[in-house]
Amino acid sequence: MSDPKILGPWIRRFLLEHIVAERNLSINTQKSYRDTLTLLLPFACVQSSQQIDRMAVNDLSPKVVRQFLENIEHERSCSIATRNQRLAAIHSLARFIGMRSPEHISWCAEVRSIPFKKTTKPMVGYLEKPELDVLLEQPDRKTTQGIRDHALLLFLYNSGARADEAAKLTVGSLQMGTSPAVRILGKGNKLRICPLWPQTISALQPLTQGRNLSDAVFIGRGGRALTRFGIHRVVTTYASLAGESWVSLNRKNVSPHSIRHTTAVHLLRSGVDINTIRAWLGHVSMDTTQIYAEVDLEMKAKALASVNIESLSKPAKPNPPTPSLMLFLNSL
Repeated sequence: MSDPKILGPWIRRFLLEHIVAERNLSINTQKSYRDTLTLLLPFACVQSSQQIDRMAVNDLSPKVVRQFLENIEHERSCSIATRNQRLAAIHSLARFIGMRSPEHISWCAEVRSIPFKKTTKPMVGYLEKPELDVLLEQPDRKTTQGIRDHALLLFLYNSGARADEAAKLTVGSLQMGTSPAVRILGKGNKLRICPLWPQTISALQPLTQGRNLSDAVFIGRGGRALTRFGIHRVVTTYASLAGESWVSLNRKNVSPHSIRHTTAVHLLRSGVDINTIRAWLGHVSMDTTQIYAEVDLEMKAKALASVNIESLSKPAKPNPPTPSLMLFLNSL
């Protein structure tokens, strides 16, 4: 690098070498970091009165970063979660530069000291079994598109797959034999295997017959694979139709991810242990999976019903002394 003070070469190395070749981050994470810098650099140019190709690392000062975060939160009306996501990308850039340029260690420490803003986590949304049944009934299975959409909804519920995971699903990932299952490539390039119900296999078979193993399972009218945005649109469209006959669905934000939450809650109610659910959904931490036990109202209601209210109002009887305790008391 000719001049380590200039920011441009650092940005290039960060985007094209570090996060791709060195860290092998997912495509979505790479795009998120790229989009953050696409917003940050023009803003920093205005604040520092510098041409973008002549900006120095120190021009991206902690003050400018804080102003940028305020801008995206208040002027662009982004959520706190989005603000924190942008700050995480800036922290990563600062750490990358600081580890390779000793003269910027102080700058790196100041930028990385900018804290994330606390936010209230929204409650996990999921569907009750009758609501899910109504949703699955919406596609018209007399049409080609209805067959595909029903198979998609059933697959999302069976596997708990994310929209992006379903979009990348290929014919070769499905095992249609005696032990039907699917191989899903999830976040962090983690591969997991989920069992499939016979009805899910029956719904998927018309979509896979005569197809190459590398072909996408869920394709659109033009023969191209559905994107995660297309899958999201399929789910929301049928959720809107289902809301006409089942009013409670109109009060819920139904999406592919809420179907994923539904899978976890229904597995938990069926007696599946929490560690199996973690592996089923591809969670890294058990803490992420534990939220489903906290939000399940049915399980909470059963726990409440199992408590004898009258016994709580009576004073507890003292336990009789154990024999060893009696011997000790008699020896005094």
